[in-house]
Formats: sequence, structure tokens, C-alpha cells
Amino acid sequence: MRILDKYIVKELLGPFIFGICAFSSVFIGTSTLFRIAQYISKYGASLTSVTKLFFLSLPSIIVLTFPMSMLLASLLSFGRLSGSSEITAMRSGGLSFYRLAAPVFVVALLVSLMAVTFNELVVPKANAAYQDVLRYEIERNNSPKSEEHIVIKDVKEGSIQRLTYARKFDETTSTMQAVTIQEFQDEKLVRVENAEKALWKNNQWVMYSGIIYDLSGEGGLERTMKFEQQVMPLSKTPTAISREQKKPEEMTIKELKQQIKILQAEYVKTSKYEIELHQRITIPVASFVFALIGTPLGLQPHRSSSSIGLGLSIIIIFIYYSFMTITTALGQGGTIPAFIAAWIPNVVGIIAGIYLIRRASR
Repeated sequence: MRILDKYIVKELLGPFIFGICAFSSVFIGTSTLFRIAQYISKYGASLTSVTKLFFLSLPSIIVLTFPMSMLLASLLSFGRLSGSSEITAMRSGGLSFYRLAAPVFVVALLVSLMAVTFNELVVPKANAAYQDVLRYEIERNNSPKSEEHIVIKDVKEGSIQRLTYARKFDETTSTMQAVTIQEFQDEKLVRVENAEKALWKNNQWVMYSGIIYDLSGEGGLERTMKFEQQVMPLSKTPTAISREQKKPEEMTIKELKQQIKILQAEYVKTSKYEIELHQRITIPVASFVFALIGTPLGLQPHRSSSSIGLGLSIIIIFIYYSFMTITTALGQGGTIPAFIAAWIPNVVGIIAGIYLIRRASR
């Protein structure tokens, strides 16, 4: 890495770290602490439990602040260099805007890749642990769960052996309605079982009024068999099933894809899961998008003031996340495809960034 690159990267790091701390503080102060106070007043949550909630909420907050911090860092760093005429001196030496901005774009790309990894490996586990603490330590599972469209997975040595879908599950009555079981062998679907309902009794699940389809290795139908009553190949208790269910934000990308595939096979709307799947990539990639916007804006006159840079970054962040909120709502409602809903804010940001970069390079 050349001295110039090191110098520009060093200018970026300070505002970037400051941005993570500052924006995280805003989220914590306006949302996390308010919810924690509610749990203390409503449920009498212990200090240990609320401390767990606080730290488990941080990963999902931090991953949101990466794009914001990258925007702030690019604005402030290039604003300072421009305000002290260092950019002018560099360009007088024959360096183009693209050469000066290259370290920023490389750092932003690395931040985006790091955020994608963090969003996949850390955030879902933290969100799931957060919900467990909330349900079973604070709320103490006072209200047994009744859910629609549940999926139960039996995995052995990393391979799915069985997938169980129920259109409705009620932990109170220990029943499942409209049950479908898919059994796999060597990653191939070999059997499908459908039943009107399943009931937990005598420590086992019993299915009623169903039909079994045995499939050949090529996916063809070999035979069918109807039954009035049959023991279900599932040993999990109603409580265990209830605890196993995850919200979209608690799933990894692989789990989201599996969930979407299963629900689509049952003709269930999956836009909520599809939006979450695409946003696992689009939100971290926004770090690179914001660098495209912030770097040329930092070169504009009168950007030497940090307060102006901070104010401008807040305006851009507000516009971006407002736009993202609208498109997300439209995507979840099925008005526009989930892929378009998730990616269109970044596409608009990239177009704006390219325009600003071309104007700054002249």
C-alpha cells in the first residue's frame, strides 16, 4: 500500500469508528433502552436478563450503522482534505479523482463484505438468543404459542432427513392442522405424507386422515396409501417445537432459502422471507453505495466543517432509509417483487453516486 493510500485510509478510520459509536448510541437510546425499561416495569425483569438483552441487541444495531458510518467517514475525511487544500495539492501533482477515491472504495467494499459475513454468522444467533431470553426468562412463556405455517427440520450430519410443515400449530391444545411431511434420502425426496391433523398424545404425535406418496429415485410416483391413523415420525414435544420456530431475522441465509422453498411448495406467501433474504446482502452493500455518494460530496466547497458533513450525512441517511422502508412495505405486501423492493434503494444510490463521481472528476 502506498503512502497516499495509507494516509487516506487513516483519515477514514477515525470518523468511521466515531460513526459506529454515535449512530449505535442513537439506536440504543431511542429504542433498546425504551424496550428494556418496558420489560422491567411490565414483567419485573431482573438485571441479569436485561443486561443479556442489551448486549444481544447490539449486533443487529451495529450492522445497520456500517453504511451510515461509511457515509460519514467519506464525507468528513474528504471534506477535511478538501478544506485544507490537500486535495488541490494532490490533484496538482497529477492525481485524478479516481486515484484519490480508490482507497475509500476499496475500504468500503471490504466493510460491505465484512458486514455481510457479520450479518450471516453473528446477527441471526444474537437475535434468536434475544428472543429466548425475552420469552423464557422475562415473559416466562406466559402465553402458549399458536402459530401459522410452521416448519420443523430433522437434520443429521448436516443433511436434512425430514421436513414437517403444518398450516397451523397450537401449543395449548398440542395439535397441528394440515400437516405435510417430506422425507429425504441422500438429498433426494423419497416420501411425502399428508394428513388433516396431528395430535400429541401418549408422548407421540399421531396423524389422522392422511395419505402417503412413495416416490421413485427419478421423482416419479411409485405407490400411494391412505390411512386413518398413523404415528408421526417426529419425537419433538409441542414445547420443543414452539421453541424451535424462528422469525425471519433469526434465520441464516440458508435457513431462509429452505423456508421459502417449503412455503412456496404449500402455496404460502413468502414475500416477508424473500425481503429478509435479499436485505441480508443489500443493507451491508449500502456501505459501498454510501461511499460512492459521500466521497464526491466531500469535495464540494465549504465541506471542511464537521458539523456540515454530519448534517449532510443525516439527510442522506434519512432519505435512503425512508425510501428503503417504503419499498420494503411494498415488497412485503406483494405490490412489487421482493428482489426489486430490496435492491432498488441501492440501485438508485449507485446511479446518484456515479453521477456525483463523474461531476467531481471533471
